[in-house]
Formats: sequence, C-alpha cells, structure tokens
Amino acid sequence: MKAAVHKRITVDLGWGEISAVTWEPAVASDAPPVVLLHGGGLDNALLSWEPLGEALAAAGHRVVAPDHPGFGHSALPPWRVGQERLVTYVGEFLDALGLGRVVLGGISMGGGMSLGFALEHPGRVAGLLLFGSYGLADRQTSGPWAGPVQWLSWVSVRTGALGVVTGAYLRNRRLLVSSLRGIVRNPAELTPELVDAVAAEAARPDAFVAFGQWQRDQVLPGRLRTSYAARLAEIRTAVLLVHGERDSGVPLASVREAAERLPDARLLVVKDAGHWVQRDRPDLVIPAVTEFLNRASPAR
Repeated sequence: MKAAVHKRITVDLGWGEISAVTWEPAVASDAPPVVLLHGGGLDNALLSWEPLGEALAAAGHRVVAPDHPGFGHSALPPWRVGQERLVTYVGEFLDALGLGRVVLGGISMGGGMSLGFALEHPGRVAGLLLFGSYGLADRQTSGPWAGPVQWLSWVSVRTGALGVVTGAYLRNRRLLVSSLRGIVRNPAELTPELVDAVAAEAARPDAFVAFGQWQRDQVLPGRLRTSYAARLAEIRTAVLLVHGERDSGVPLASVREAAERLPDARLLVVKDAGHWVQRDRPDLVIPAVTEFLNRASPAR
C-alpha cells in the first residue's frame, strides 16, 4: 500500500501559532482522528511519528501530530513550559482544529500529556496510546539507587548543569550517535537520515529551552512532581501501553503496574528495544497500534 505523504499546517491558538503535520487517508472514515504527541529532549512531530503516521494513514486513519511549543517548527510560548500548562495546550490545540473525540497518543513527555488530558477530559478520548510514557512513576528510576539518582537529577536541573552538558554533548555528532544508540537499539533503524534530523533539531538556537523549563517544573529532590499512577482506575477507555524492554528512561516495573491498574489495557513489551520504541521496532509497533485502533474505534 502506498505511503501517505504528510502535510504541514499552522494552527493559531490565540497566544501563538503551532506547527503540525497531518497524514490523511485516501478515503475518509468516521473513525476518530489519531492525535500523536512527541516527547521532550530533541524531538518533534516528524522525528517521533513519521513512520507510524504514514502507516496509519495508509490503513485508513487521519493522523495529526503537533510540534509542541518550543520544539520543531513551533516557537517558544509566552508562558513557562510545565506539565499542567502542556495538558491545557493539548485541549487548545484540539479545539482550534475542531477535533472532538480523538484517539490520543504520546511518547515519554507526550505520553504524560496524553494521560493528563484523558483524566481531565475523559469524554474526548476514544483510546490511549502510551509509548514509554511519563506520568506512571514517582521517580525516574526504580531500585535501590532511585533516591540518589532523583536527587542528583534535581541538582543538575536546578543548577543548569544538565542543560549545558546535554547541549554540548548532543551537538557533537559522534556523541549524538552514541546517545541515540541507547534509545534506538536496532541498528537498521538508526539511519544517517534519522541522525541528521535529530542533529537539525539540536542545532536550533532554543532547542533545549522548553524541555529545560519542563524539567525544572517536574524534577523535585525526592520525586517527580507528576504521577498519575493513583488515578489510573479512572481511565475507562481502552489503552495500549508500548514499552521497550531496555528502556532506561521509564522503569518497566512501573509500566507493568500501570497495566494492572488500568481497567482496559494491553501491554506490549518490545524485546531489546530502547526508549524510542516506535522508532526502534516499527515492524512490531505499527501492527500492534493498527490492531488496537481497529478495536478501539471500529467505526470505519
């Protein structure tokens, strides 16, 4: 089946404009649109979602993916980037496009945004896709070193040391490739084109500003500010959790616990995959997402 070509659009949210990409199916259907939210760090809509967006559109789904404020082609917003404000922005974005009920998905930070929005607006979410999702744990890591790691992360974020070191590290191509090998473990998917695209995101003058603000909002001395774990039973819609077995960014144990707490959830643990799981193993993730959408939104 021929891959769908994305189209870039600009969405006015009143306080500023958001750039987004869409993949349109050859034949329109009554199924809810799929809205995909990228993660933090060096990420944007095309980086996280291009292969999946193409495949889902080819399968008959309309897909929309924004560049969040301060990422990709979207300028920094007039407000500080934090978790609650990003959840509000999701609703503003959907309203501006006239989208009512959607299937909402996200990777990492974008997964946490999806969870927060689903809890605040359950009637607008027909299904949830969570890839290596933030918001499922109280700390960044699990195990005996979780406390010290959390404290060191807080110090690094609050002093600005993490941003300085990260920026210098990821603007060096050799070090960038080394870093990407930790989140895309499949050599066949870590292509020169993907490295070029991530390097282009890193080269933006304000590339780390928005994510740095979000980190300062969320990383506290002993815990993460936001965990939705205690509220997962409130989510009545179908949920697909996709997690890399070798994800070093989100503890697999917390994702397994989340799958148990959610009333209607399926967990796919992708063997040997890293944090950027949909980029790492699209051959396994795309069929699982397509099957989930056919179950969660059967109107075609």
